[in-house]
Amino acid sequence: MNYRIIGDSCMDLTEEQRKDPHFTLIPFTLMVEDHQFVDDKNFNQKEFLKIVKESPECPKTACPSPETFKEAYCCEEENVFVITISSHLSGCYNSAVLAKNLYEEEFGTGKKNIVVIDSESASTGEVNLALYVQELCEQDIPFEEIVKKTLEYRDRQKTYFVLETLDTLRKNGRLTGLQAFFATKLNIKPVMGADHGVIIKLDQARGIQKALQRMVEIVVKDAGTVEDKCLTIAHCNAPERAQYVKEKFEQAAKFKKIIVTETAGLATVYAGDGGIIVAV
Repeated sequence: MNYRIIGDSCMDLTEEQRKDPHFTLIPFTLMVEDHQFVDDKNFNQKEFLKIVKESPECPKTACPSPETFKEAYCCEEENVFVITISSHLSGCYNSAVLAKNLYEEEFGTGKKNIVVIDSESASTGEVNLALYVQELCEQDIPFEEIVKKTLEYRDRQKTYFVLETLDTLRKNGRLTGLQAFFATKLNIKPVMGADHGVIIKLDQARGIQKALQRMVEIVVKDAGTVEDKCLTIAHCNAPERAQYVKEKFEQAAKFKKIIVTETAGLATVYAGDGGIIVAV
């Protein structure tokens, strides 16, 4: 099949996956005070984290414009799959849908197949969806069937994360101040998850290592049979921690594949230094 998979820059592909010509990433823009970062291949994570740490202000993000998505749809491929961060976290999905409408107004509906999928996740959840779509495309399955299967896959998939601090999520209105306060003061690290794109708390533990171990236990229990499942781990400036989590998963279950990747700019904003995100 002739296909293109378009993601926003919260799709934390590995370096190898980014080189695959079937993938296109549309960047968010990140702002910290008067500093502006484009979340593309030139994004400097360490510089960004340093500025965020020194700034009293919370980072702000701007999703790609419909025009940027529309330009990406003007590719040679006839089948275009667009995967965005959860619509509960960003306006990116709406931007991509508007771009589809604009494209079809200009070129007509018969020129190519375009679908915009709300991942109801972020980072690793977007990666898993993209790789699943690619797997189906390589099998020459019809477009409509790929869409149906991908939506079913999305509805089965779950996302989990453990962060050093909940500050950014709290400041951005994703958590109540009370939850963040207790977590900070008592060194309680919540194990968080996503329920149809909405952030929820699953459990908690004292200290990051215990929280990560608890997350592994929850993931393996929730996942059930894992031999046919791909698990993706993203880390924010914490490769050793990601490796620790990978080893824990390998000890606990036999997943079809475990991928480790690094957060790009947008996931770095929310995960913060040392954060770990998992999707299966």
